[in-house]
Amino acid sequence: MLPYTALNKHSKPEAKMAMTSLSMEVEESEATNIYIPEDWSEAADTIAYGGAHTPTAFICGPKNSGKSTFSRHVLHVLLRRHKRVAYLDTDVGQPEFTPPGCLSLTLLDSESIDLKSQPERCFFFGDISSKRDPELYLKYIFALYDHYHKHHHSSSPNNNEMPLIINTPGWVKGIGYDVLVDMLNHIAPSHVVNICVSAKSKNLPSGTFWSQDTDAAKEATLIEIKSAHQDSLNRSVIVHKDSRHIRDLSIMTYFTHCFPSNMRMGSIKKIAQALASHPPYEVSMSAVNIKHLHTQVPEAEIFYSLNASIVGLAVSCEGYGNLPHCVGLGIVRGVDTLRGVLYIITPVPQHLLEDVDLLLQGFIQIPTCLLQVQGCVSPYMASNVLPGI
Repeated sequence: MLPYTALNKHSKPEAKMAMTSLSMEVEESEATNIYIPEDWSEAADTIAYGGAHTPTAFICGPKNSGKSTFSRHVLHVLLRRHKRVAYLDTDVGQPEFTPPGCLSLTLLDSESIDLKSQPERCFFFGDISSKRDPELYLKYIFALYDHYHKHHHSSSPNNNEMPLIINTPGWVKGIGYDVLVDMLNHIAPSHVVNICVSAKSKNLPSGTFWSQDTDAAKEATLIEIKSAHQDSLNRSVIVHKDSRHIRDLSIMTYFTHCFPSNMRMGSIKKIAQALASHPPYEVSMSAVNIKHLHTQVPEAEIFYSLNASIVGLAVSCEGYGNLPHCVGLGIVRGVDTLRGVLYIITPVPQHLLEDVDLLLQGFIQIPTCLLQVQGCVSPYMASNVLPGI
């Protein structure tokens, strides 16, 4: 059993944060003049009622074309017919149900659809794009889909006819296109929804672009729809969002789950102050392994790189290709080399932390506003702790 020791008996982070102005700001930034047009409604109905016993809907299209919004709409429509729906999120930059940097499979019902539910299975990729390691990215996605197909598809024993929605990133050119094609060929969905914008050069090709075997590709129902972002001339347009700002808000919202549900946060400054003073878990260095993703760090600098960083809290797993299962994220509050302990802030409940034996460090960074709570000096420092970033 891993010694994740709460330094304060009241610091066990089990309660979830109620809706705050911060999370509302995220929703407002993503809801710029979005509505559900007729062709979107028809497409969703085709997926839900089009004859597939257990639909698998693959949603693709260029950046900011409305894939996440359409995926949400399809989710609501499918829940009218099914008790639960599986959601495979492959957009590591702006995932729906996890913080950035994660790939996940989440099972949702009508009660949990608007909550940040704990994924059934999650991998920490540690970056906001698949560019650094497309092979590992695909390996994670294939493992998530294979888990769904084995345990929740209609051909599995004791299943509940659980349909699947796959939301994808907007990188659809170059290697991004190749990755998308590999995903489609592995998953072989019942429906492929290709969302197009008026700038044709940004779109995916028309037709069954993912397969030269037209007979095999025809097994999927191809649906091509326009983006719901439209101008006064009824032309679809790309709405440019501040992706970094949205990611920072998502990370901050995630870590507000460290606090009780009745604790209101009226500003980012208050969140930063609360996190900086929140009692961390004390973790023995000898009880965990540390793995750096997408880069190599000299052994002498491992703890320098860890301090004041976000890490994936993972459980080593012999199954699923030895891919470590991620239970959540943590902020390394400090590294005490004299005592041989790490100090970690995380909203993950202690009973899940007991199995965590691996810390994964990638390129997901603490939002700058959280580091500046005490002027220009990082608050994530203490005595006998290596200098922060």
